[in-house]
Amino acid sequence: MKSAVNLDTHSVTDMEFQPASLDIWDAKYRLAAKDGTKIDVTIDDTYKRVARALANVESESQREHYFEEFVWALRSGAIPAGRIMSNAGAREHKPATSTINCTVSGTVGDSMDNILNKVHEAGLTLKAGCGIGYEFSTLRPKGAYVTGAGAYTSGPLSFMDIYDKMCFTVSSAGGRRGAQMGTFDVGHPDVMEFIRAKRVDGRLRQVNRSLLVTDEFMQAVVNEEDWKLAFPVTPKEVEDDGLDVSDNRQFVWREWPEAGNYVQNDEGLVACKIYKTLPARRVWDVIMASTYDFAEPGFVLIDKVNEMNNNWFCENIRATNPSGEQPLPPYGSCLLGSVNLTRFVEKPFTDEARFDWENFRKVVKVFTRMLDNVVEINGLPLPQQRNEIQRKRRHGMGFLGLGSTITMLRMKYGEPAAVEFTEEVAKQLALAGWEEGLELAREKGPAPIMNENFEV
Repeated sequence: MKSAVNLDTHSVTDMEFQPASLDIWDAKYRLAAKDGTKIDVTIDDTYKRVARALANVESESQREHYFEEFVWALRSGAIPAGRIMSNAGAREHKPATSTINCTVSGTVGDSMDNILNKVHEAGLTLKAGCGIGYEFSTLRPKGAYVTGAGAYTSGPLSFMDIYDKMCFTVSSAGGRRGAQMGTFDVGHPDVMEFIRAKRVDGRLRQVNRSLLVTDEFMQAVVNEEDWKLAFPVTPKEVEDDGLDVSDNRQFVWREWPEAGNYVQNDEGLVACKIYKTLPARRVWDVIMASTYDFAEPGFVLIDKVNEMNNNWFCENIRATNPSGEQPLPPYGSCLLGSVNLTRFVEKPFTDEARFDWENFRKVVKVFTRMLDNVVEINGLPLPQQRNEIQRKRRHGMGFLGLGSTITMLRMKYGEPAAVEFTEEVAKQLALAGWEEGLELAREKGPAPIMNENFEV
């Protein structure tokens, strides 16, 4: 069997691709015609296809310059996410696909019309090749009365089952199955059912799940206090049922993503009717048991997310992409990419091994421009998604190969020198990206855009 590593090489860039790498490229990212003819003959052809599509966003006089820059960055360790590699420059062969990996649904409103409308939007999003996240705790709890239907609702989990089956049915573009995330507030009356949902065999197998954990809940756990499970009431419910929202034995005031539909106080908090009270520590224990048994639900410190969000002034985040690493606002999207750190190690495994910081920073800067250009060819199916990404131009850049890079530099993973190196990598990636972002803002204008053409 031929080894993938040539022992006579002097740098990582001299190494051949492993057979497994070529198989993945062929199955996932290589462009082929309808009849199976391979359009990308080599991986370098894929790089050139992607670079050309992104360079064409630039002014005509600059396209060749940036095409060369982008090809260089791709060969040097810039790795755009899968939807970019698969779909950028492929419009002739698959015009209805997107270059975006991560999206979040618009807020799922507490009405049958809105629930089914969001299923429709999600189906179109998944068909385009994007993953999608939703918050389901905006739906009233199981057993609540629905005035219009004159009946009692089956609750948010039953509607999650609809989204689950839709994802199972819809074929996702680009050679991968659909991916979904369902988030749920830890203070919702059905939270225990949400936590335990996957203990039912075969249920929600197309949906990852994460809890929206508030500072209030964490404090209740620490102090071993009771935790109130509650849901907002509308002005009509208060009037029809003669409710007293000032009674703290029946109501608690909390923040809510759709506050305008419910009874509010002067601080913008919503009156939530208490359905059940449990020891916070018991809820915590159930969460921990489920996480141990099923690696779910995920744990999103939602107050911290919004506190640290640079766009706090114009959005409220309540959901994440399917993998949970990208919190996004309603109709928010994020395009992704990683930098392969091993490509910057010179003379690996020797006493003279060093990391090429200059080239690393240059790749990050070029890659920042590339990812910003992806916004212009996003291919998202919904106008709300396109408006949101064009206004805010989010992208996420990370790095991979850290463990291998540390070993190639003859350090031990976790030792002080390796920790210091990791911190410096993250710092330089952030600084180089911000510096390039400032240059892009000077050249093309800042984001987020807030004017008469876009609602905040």
